[in-house]
Amino acid sequence: MKICRTIPECRAALGELRRAGHSIGLVPTMGFLHEGHISLVRLAQENADKVAVSIFVNPAQFGEAANLDAYPRDEERDLALLEEAGVDVVFLPKVDTMYPPGDETIVETTRLANMLHGKVRPGHFRGVTTVVSRLFNIVQPDVACFGEKDYQQLQVIKRMVADLHMPVEIIGGKTVRETDGLAMSSRNVRLSPTDRKAALVLSRSLDAAEQAARNGTTVNALDGLIRDTIGTEPRAEIKGLDIVAAETLDPVSGSLTGPTAIMLSVAFGEILLLDQRVVAP
Repeated sequence: MKICRTIPECRAALGELRRAGHSIGLVPTMGFLHEGHISLVRLAQENADKVAVSIFVNPAQFGEAANLDAYPRDEERDLALLEEAGVDVVFLPKVDTMYPPGDETIVETTRLANMLHGKVRPGHFRGVTTVVSRLFNIVQPDVACFGEKDYQQLQVIKRMVADLHMPVEIIGGKTVRETDGLAMSSRNVRLSPTDRKAALVLSRSLDAAEQAARNGTTVNALDGLIRDTIGTEPRAEIKGLDIVAAETLDPVSGSLTGPTAIMLSVAFGEILLLDQRVVAP
């Protein structure tokens, strides 16, 4: 496994693999890896000959400096996990590598970035698309894998790639959960024991919604069911609950007629957790 900290090092390592005829898969991460990330590595390995993983805590995605400073980091552990998983190249750039002095260019999906969860965290998706577009330019992957847990992020990146004619296939990976149902996230380690237990209400609400969708229901009834379920947990504060068309994220109403995405943004203390489920009648 080659560890690269500069753009020339990364391009040289990947260029060597390309000259040998290998396709490249990329898994962008912010580190503090867990099984959800490793599942994306496996997905990339299934769809490309060689896999690169980037580890970069992107300051442009954080609205407050305190949240950026509090983001967990463990480079040594991350590298050990990636080597065990069979990753070929790891790219670990510094902030001034990704955002050079005088940097002024952004990439933004103007509609998708500013709706739904984007209203909860203004500027967040602009930071995502800006850094991902730079990673794509540096790595030039054939495929890139992103988790479905951040469902709006996945759709935003797909839109960016389509709009800018980027030659990369975007593949979504299923949400990986702890044995008790909590979606794996690097933020989980920051939950207090009380909030960690309380956060299980997210998967319970989505389980209930999925069952209701299978039995036939309306969007309003689904919204009420989810809010009532989460409302049983006093530690949970809903910041966003969106029920939208799975592919377009367009609003839906009336009876469910096709794949529908439920996206949750719920705060437990100072920690904002995301969860999602695509349901269908």
